[in-house]
Amino acid sequence: MKKQKTLISILIINYNNGKLLTRAINSCLNQKYRNVEILVFDDKSSDNSKIILKKFEINKKVKIFFNKGKKKRFAALDAMNGYMSLFKKSKGSIICLLDSDDYFHEDKVEKIRQFFLKRKDIDFVQNLPFIKNDFAMQKKKNKNNPLSFWPYLAPESCISFRKKFMNKFIKVNQKYTNNFDNIWLGFRMGVYAFFCLKKFNTINLNLTYYESLGQSKKYKLLNKNWIRRRKNSFEYLRLISKGKISLKNNMDYLLTNLITKFYKKI
Repeated sequence: MKKQKTLISILIINYNNGKLLTRAINSCLNQKYRNVEILVFDDKSSDNSKIILKKFEINKKVKIFFNKGKKKRFAALDAMNGYMSLFKKSKGSIICLLDSDDYFHEDKVEKIRQFFLKRKDIDFVQNLPFIKNDFAMQKKKNKNNPLSFWPYLAPESCISFRKKFMNKFIKVNQKYTNNFDNIWLGFRMGVYAFFCLKKFNTINLNLTYYESLGQSKKYKLLNKNWIRRRKNSFEYLRLISKGKISLKNNMDYLLTNLITKFYKKI
C-alpha cells in the first residue's frame, strides 16, 4: 500500500491587498511539494480582493472564506481572528502562515516538511525572510540582539508548526485572545514555543519574501507605543508561563518598567 503524503495547510489572511493577493496565492500553488491545501480568509476588504478571490474558487486546492462577523478595532486582533478561523477548518498536520502581501519561495513547503520529518522534537519553526524594501530584496540573517531579552522572532509569514502545537497554544492563549491589542499572533506563538515548550527552532534559509514597510512611526524605537507594546509582551509572557519565567532581575524588563514609569509622569 502506497504511503500517503503529508498534507500541509497554508493559511492566508487578507485585508485590502488586492494588488498582491494573486501573487501570494500563486506562490502557494506553485510549490514543488504538491500535497497542499490553501485556505484564504478575507477580512471585509473594500478593494477588489473579493473579485480576485472568486477567480480562485474553481481550484480544488484553494478554499475561500469571508468574514461574516464584526471586525475588531485592532489590526493584530483581526489578523489573529482570521488565522484562528482558518486553523479550525484546516486538515493538514503541518501549518504554514502567510500574509497576503508576502509570498513563498517555491521550495518553502518542501523544506518545512523535511525539517519536521527529521526533527520530531520540534513543534514550531521559523524560516528567515527575504526583506523587500524600497531599494532591494535583502536576506535577513538570524541574529539576536545581545541587549534584548527576546529571541529573534520572524514575521508571521515565516512561521510553520505542527497542528498539535496549535491545539496546545489555543488552550493557553484563549483567555487573552481579546487582550493585548498590540501583540500579534506570530509573536504570541513564538514566545510560547520558545519559553514555555522549548520546542522552537529557526531554519537558516530565506524561504519567504516579506514586504517591509519600514519601522512604523507608531512604534518608533523607545516612543510611548513601543514601550507599551514591550511592557505588554512581558506581561503576556508572565501570564502564559504562569509566572514560571523569572523576570525580576532581567535588565531588559527592569529598563522597560523604568521607562514606562517615566512616560506616566509626563
